Formats: sequence, C-alpha cells, structure tokens
Amino acid sequence: MDIRGPVLLPARREAITLRTLDELTLVGELAQPSETPPVATLVTLHPLPTAGGFMDSHILRKAAARLPALADLAVLRFNTRGTTSPHGTSEGTFDGGASEAFDVAAAMDLVRERGLPRPWLVGWSFGTELALKYGRDHDIEGVILLSPPLHRATPEEVAAWAGDSRRVIVIVPEFDDYLRPDAAAERFASIPDAVMIAVEGGKHLWVGENQTRRVLTEIVAAVNPDALPLPITWDGPLPED
Repeated sequence: MDIRGPVLLPARREAITLRTLDELTLVGELAQPSETPPVATLVTLHPLPTAGGFMDSHILRKAAARLPALADLAVLRFNTRGTTSPHGTSEGTFDGGASEAFDVAAAMDLVRERGLPRPWLVGWSFGTELALKYGRDHDIEGVILLSPPLHRATPEEVAAWAGDSRRVIVIVPEFDDYLRPDAAAERFASIPDAVMIAVEGGKHLWVGENQTRRVLTEIVAAVNPDALPLPITWDGPLPED
C-alpha cells in the first residue's frame, strides 16, 4: 500500500488534555510507536487559528499518522487556546501569541511528566512564532520552523537563539506567501548556526504528497536521521477502524 494522503499507520494514540497555568484546559493527542519506546518527541505547534489552523492541519496530522511507525517518534499535537478542530475545542480565547506561552508550557509539562525523550518543537507558520518566542524557556533539543512568517517574533527574539546549544532548523518554501528563502536568510542571519533549507517548488501550506514527504523527511533528518529514507509503501497491518 502506498503511504500517501490520509493513510493512518499503527501507533499508540491517546486523547490528552493539557492544563495551563492560567487554568485553561486544552485538547490534544499523543501518538507513540506501537511496540517500542519513542526515540524522540515532536511537540507540534499549529498554524494561525484565525486563518483555519489547528492541531489537525494536514502536515501535523500526517506527522502523527506516519512518523510513530516510520521513524519511532512520539508526536504531540494540541489545539492552542480558543482553537477548535475535529479533536475538540480548547478553552480560552486566541491571544495573538502572548498568552499562548502558557499553552507551550503546558505541552512541555506533559512531555516532562510522561518522560518523553528528546523533545523538539515543530512549528508551522504561527506555530513558528511560538517556538521562537518561547522555545528557549524549555528543555528541548531544538526547533524546526516550517514556513516561518516572522510576523510576531521580533528580531531580538530571533537573535536570542544565537550561540544557543539547541538547534534551529528553518524550512522555507520557494514560493511562500510571507517569507521566501532569500528574505528568510537575511532575517535569520542573526543566528549563525541556524540551518536554512529552501524547498524548491514549495508553498506556505505544503499542499500535495511530494511536499508533505519533503517536509516529513526534513523533520526526521533533524531528529532521527537513522530512520531515513522514509518508506513510501507499507506492507504491515493497519489500525482497525
């Protein structure tokens, strides 16, 4: 069977709730490898909820559907405050990236409580702003930034990552709506050790199986390169409906 589109590969999946310091309950899901402990953890931060972003945005949903089985990764997804998706609605109100600092902290609390290994923040669009603004506050191995618009993260917040031991991986589509590779290279020049990856033909929303596979491959290349190349077919059992 070809691995593409909405294919769901085996994993241990559980609905989780996060409790923030300002006493909101956020809904989410944790997916882990079926038979073995994960080798690393992706804490995903979704695109802008006021523009349709949520924990089920397709790249994050496909990461959770595929990477526990293909790359031995745990994938944590959740709706930030005031966000609704097919998984449910998180309490609170969208705050433009300010109070969402508490949401990121609640996710990292769960990672610590569960003893999940080697956490990385994986932000997409608005989620990259949260990763840049708040990732340095937490015990992570690095951040992976998909289509960063740099609308909310200030130059000072970006530059604060310079010299940090945690890795910064920046994945920029050639035809991004907000920040294209040349401009991104300038905006991230304040982080000399940042890894810039320009994706030819890519667009902000990463639509299509080729772009999905490229993004998931770059994530795994950073976090668990021993799992590459990612298979494109699956011959094993599938989860029961």
